[in-house]
Amino acid sequence: MEALIPVINKLQDVFTTVGADTIQLPQIVVVGTQPCGIDGEEWGKFLHTKNKIYADFEEIRHEIETETERISGSNKGISDEPIHLKIFSPQVVNLTLVDLPGITKVPVGDQPKDIEIQIRELILKYISNPNSIILAVTAANTDMATSEALKVAREVDPDGRRTLAVITKLDLMDAGTDAMDVLMGRVIPVKLGIIGVVNRSQLDINQKKLVADSIRDEHAFLQKKYPSLANRNGTKYLARTLNRLLMHHIRDCLPELKTRINVLAAQYQSLLNSYGEPVEDKSATLLQIITKFAAEYCNTIEGTAKYIETAELCGGARICYIFHETFGRTLESVDPLGGLTTIDVLTAIRNATGPRPALFVPEVSFELLVKRQVKRLEEPSLRCVELVHEEMQRIIQHCSNYSTQELLRFPKLHDAIVEVVTSLLRKRLPVTNEMVHNLVAIELAYINTKHPDFADASGLMNNNIEEQRRNRLRDLPSAVPRDKSLRGPGGQSLSPTETSAHEGEVTKGAASVSQSSSVSDQTDSGTGNWRSMVRKGEEVPAGDRAMPQPLITASPQKGYAVNLLDVPVPVSRKLSAREQRDCEVIERLIKSYFLIVRKNIQDSVPKAVMHFLVNHVKDCLQSELVGQLYKTTLLSDLLTESEDMAQRRNEAADMLKALQKASQVIAEIRETHLW
Repeated sequence: MEALIPVINKLQDVFTTVGADTIQLPQIVVVGTQPCGIDGEEWGKFLHTKNKIYADFEEIRHEIETETERISGSNKGISDEPIHLKIFSPQVVNLTLVDLPGITKVPVGDQPKDIEIQIRELILKYISNPNSIILAVTAANTDMATSEALKVAREVDPDGRRTLAVITKLDLMDAGTDAMDVLMGRVIPVKLGIIGVVNRSQLDINQKKLVADSIRDEHAFLQKKYPSLANRNGTKYLARTLNRLLMHHIRDCLPELKTRINVLAAQYQSLLNSYGEPVEDKSATLLQIITKFAAEYCNTIEGTAKYIETAELCGGARICYIFHETFGRTLESVDPLGGLTTIDVLTAIRNATGPRPALFVPEVSFELLVKRQVKRLEEPSLRCVELVHEEMQRIIQHCSNYSTQELLRFPKLHDAIVEVVTSLLRKRLPVTNEMVHNLVAIELAYINTKHPDFADASGLMNNNIEEQRRNRLRDLPSAVPRDKSLRGPGGQSLSPTETSAHEGEVTKGAASVSQSSSVSDQTDSGTGNWRSMVRKGEEVPAGDRAMPQPLITASPQKGYAVNLLDVPVPVSRKLSAREQRDCEVIERLIKSYFLIVRKNIQDSVPKAVMHFLVNHVKDCLQSELVGQLYKTTLLSDLLTESEDMAQRRNEAADMLKALQKASQVIAEIRETHLW
């Protein structure tokens, strides 16, 4: 087992050269309110001075002070950067010690006000390592129950399995007192034990008292003051105990340490591979990166990418969701009659008749209103294009982060690729928007009332017109011959078939018949005709009313002076039976035709977006990238690595080399060494 500590020392050398603290090696960490006073002999050397040998320990002490000031300043500050010192001597056992700053409560000199917190955090950083043995140092002339070192050790090692207590300055206790109860573990029990030592005083250090002489005097003091405990205390016993504890600790930690080193070696190998080798053939490298990016971009759309997102939809799946969920459901939620009031419908019907009173519902009003409703489909259609464009822009970042690690090496190439793809998408956006706009414009250009799915609704319109015609003829005065209303333009009679085919002419004829019968033929009859109703102030029958009240009233004065009322503004009111019937017919026609158009738009817009935007970008992406970037004048600039990439590659290579060497060192340990 004596060979285990040199192994750990070798591993310490390996990892300190790369400045890595990812491997938590077994070591002894000294915690206390003052240094423990362990000295060495023969010679030493520092890691920061490379191979320089220090044979004079006063020179070593001076170098420690100089390096401390360089790292943490001259105002008694602290730093977590360690100073690595090796002591070589046949007089001492193999140990790996970390001597931490003494616990401070009050700032000294120019120390910052939070020096206590800084030192505490530094101590916790080292003693939290589960592979470390905590050496809690406390002076014998202080109260053990208030020991700061033991208190901090308990925070990370509550069971005390890694803590060894050391009682210093046994020779400085007050007369008549001793540390017997403390050394016997009666005051503060510690599982790894409690060992008392006598350090050299500052006077001894100033007078350069030898360590051997100090150990001899320490042994004499223990034999005199604590004869029964002399062989279980003292600096030599402390050193042997630490050596034994460290060896057993190393033996227990070694299997986990081997596994940790192997795992880290694999991780750093993968990291180094991601950084790539230094570029030799720039032309081939550029073409390879462009081709790989274009392939990954297209694969992300097709759903065959190597790195598939699991946290959210992306690429082609998100485009599909936009088409069928976002866009589809939005269109389905559009009310065919949304924003259209009954008064709007009635006003459109009247406006479509011009100066002539309407006998039947004019088709122009239907076309006017249905175009207004179809126009509402344009905005969500253009929004669909925008959402797909945004997703295709997001795919660029997705490919940069997950699939083409080379782009991380070359930030200028990354920016150039993003610019080319963004520009391509930007050029296709207005073309796609124009096509979608045209799809809606096409629907508005021709209202196909002969559409197969619109046949039933057209029949409804014809039935309504026919019903109105029959009602009008039935209400005509009996003095007018019935067949007089069924005359063609030349006065010829029309058969029922001909009547249906000449509805416009019948309408005009009916109007003229109504006027002649009510005004000319029955002027003086007083039999309840239209003029007599007006003269008597009576309302026109509901079936003949086109306005809520007559526009012309008869004055009671002689000469029948006529006053015109104000032109009515459409307001909410109760509609007549005929108005209600006309509005319902138009609304049913609008709804029926709107659903036909919505179905067309819901199907054609995604197809247009795929053809003019998505598929076009997929087909042209690689050629666009090659045409824009694969140029001799751009090679050197595009393939310039980021400033820290070379540094990170070197650090990863050094760490991998250290881990591989550490693995070889551990592999040299035979099973017999462990026992």
